[in-house]
Amino acid sequence: MFITELSPLFQELTQHPVSFMGGFVSGVLRLNLADDPVKTWLDKHITPGGFSNPGTQAQNGKASGPQQISID
Repeated sequence: MFITELSPLFQELTQHPVSFMGGFVSGVLRLNLADDPVKTWLDKHITPGGFSNPGTQAQNGKASGPQQISID
């Protein structure tokens, strides 16, 4: 009975370990995602599609998005 109640918890842990541990730590530390230090960090590091990679933002001055190539 006790194991069946905890099985969804372990299933989430095995499927998404990083996001699970991040949520677990923020819950243990009682971090509010709307508070200023956490909110500014999230605004800086998260894009609408998920986490951003700081190394790929510059793109050497090229515009992001689809690019056209020609193959001869």
